[in-house]
Amino acid sequence: MKVTYIDHCGSDLSVVNAARVSFDKHHDFFDDDKDTRLIRYLARNGHTSPFNHTFITMHVKAPVFVARQLVKHKFMPWNEMSGRYVTFEPEFYTPEEFRAKAEDKKQGSGDVIENDDSLRMIFAETHYDAFEAYKSALAHGLCEEQARGLLPLDLMTQWYWSGTLGAWASMYNLRAKPDAQAETREVAEQAGLVLEGLYPVSWEALTHGPD
Repeated sequence: MKVTYIDHCGSDLSVVNAARVSFDKHHDFFDDDKDTRLIRYLARNGHTSPFNHTFITMHVKAPVFVARQLVKHKFMPWNEMSGRYVTFEPEFYTPEEFRAKAEDKKQGSGDVIENDDSLRMIFAETHYDAFEAYKSALAHGLCEEQARGLLPLDLMTQWYWSGTLGAWASMYNLRAKPDAQAETREVAEQAGLVLEGLYPVSWEALTHGPD
C-alpha cells in the first residue's frame, strides 16, 4: 500500500490569515510564536473553518477492502480506477501477518497468528484461481464490468483522494487510532506524514498535539 503526494494549496499561514480576516488583520509571514498559539487555540476550541481554506490531493494504492472503508469519509472527493473500463492486472494484497478473530465483536481482529504457512497458501491459490477465472471470462467475451465480479476484495485498486486539511485530520483521527483496522491505519499514517510536512503547526494541533 502506498500514499503519494500530488499537490496542495495553502499553508499554516493561510490558516491564521483566514482566522484573522474577521478582525481585518493579515500576516505576510508566519509568526512562530503568535501564529502557533492561534492555530492551537483554533483547534482546541473547535474553530475548524480556517483550516478548510486549504486543499490537498494524494494518490492512494491499496486493496479494495481498504478502499471501501476509507471512501466513507465525508467532504473528500474520490476518483478511483474503474474495472468497467480497464482490465485489471493480477496484483493482490497479502498481509505481512495474519490476525485471529477477536473475542470482542466490536474489534475486527485479535492477536497475530503464528505458523501461518497454510493461510498464505490459501491466499495465493485463491488469487491465482480468481484471476484465471477473470481472464477466462474476458476471453469468452464477457464485459469488464461483469467479469470484475469474479475478483476478490484484496485486489489492489488506486484512487485520487482530496480534501481540506480539516477533512484529512478528521479521517486521520479516526483511522490512526490504535484500535482501528491495521490496513486502514497504515494508509492514514502515510497520509499523515505528508500532511505533517506541508502544515506542521496545524497538523500537530488538529491531531491532538500539545495545547
